[in-house]
Amino acid sequence: MSFIWTSMLWSLMLIPLLVLLYLRMQRRRAQIALRYGSLGLVQQASGRGVGVRRHIPAILFLVGLTVLFVALARPQMVIGLPKVEGIVILAFDVSGSMAAEDFEPNRLEAAKAVAIDFVSRQPSTVKVGVVAFSESGLSVQIPSADQTAIIDAIERLKPQRGTSLANGIVASLNTIANLTGEEPIVGFEGADVPPLLNGTPEISADQSSAIVLFTDGENNMNPDPVEAALLAAERGVRIHTIAVGSPEGTQLTVNGFTVFTQVDEAALQQISEITQGIYYNAQDEDDLREVYESIEPRLKVQEEAQEVTAVFAGVSILILLIGGLLSLLWFSRVP
Repeated sequence: MSFIWTSMLWSLMLIPLLVLLYLRMQRRRAQIALRYGSLGLVQQASGRGVGVRRHIPAILFLVGLTVLFVALARPQMVIGLPKVEGIVILAFDVSGSMAAEDFEPNRLEAAKAVAIDFVSRQPSTVKVGVVAFSESGLSVQIPSADQTAIIDAIERLKPQRGTSLANGIVASLNTIANLTGEEPIVGFEGADVPPLLNGTPEISADQSSAIVLFTDGENNMNPDPVEAALLAAERGVRIHTIAVGSPEGTQLTVNGFTVFTQVDEAALQQISEITQGIYYNAQDEDDLREVYESIEPRLKVQEEAQEVTAVFAGVSILILLIGGLLSLLWFSRVP
């Protein structure tokens, strides 16, 4: 326990003085009763016949005052408080195939609409960032609780060219690092990542950072996205991968060109497994909305120093009231 106004603890010095004053009053009462009273008055004035009970109200008053003096110092206690908080990075694939119109009005616009709904339902304790990736990855909105700024960043996204999942993951990790104070990843080519040998790094259950990786196609550029996923696992960041489209592949007309696009389901599943995230395959806009609704920040218990002055003040008042009521019931007076 700590105190905001430690100087007020000096008021506890009054407690020994009050104890001495009470003992002196008891002695004077006994002396007066012996000197002036008859036998019946001596018993009434000196308290004989009631035993230890005559001291209980006074003890309660002293305890209540002690707690009240402690409350004056504004005590603080470290309390575990449940909070829904975290950092969520929405990483959008903005490759050219995201302009395909198998979703209404197209894949990217459908993803943006559902993402905006996702953002609007987050509590203020959750910071959401936006990353766009095609041939490279770019943070377009730092993690923030400003929902207007986040939604504006999402609405500005436009389809570009190729797809590099690794650059999207690295850009998302660097966006998180800028907020948490970690070292950013510079010049990532996959060479510095250790091979996957004895399982993946364990991610803490209360880890509150996550990446939602939204893509419609297969990775067609270096570096290897699996190596980027290993970096995310080492930093304790989960990656939830969302695939839009069919694993069998389909031909789509994009900007007047006919292209064949196919979801690399195995690669996306591996990315999620490495980071202990979840893989989803959304076949239509309704599926996509269900996917976003299932991705919620984790409830974690965070220890914080909380002022508990009101608790101490309430306990002290309760004790004083009990002492006063007992004194009135037993002796028809307040000690």
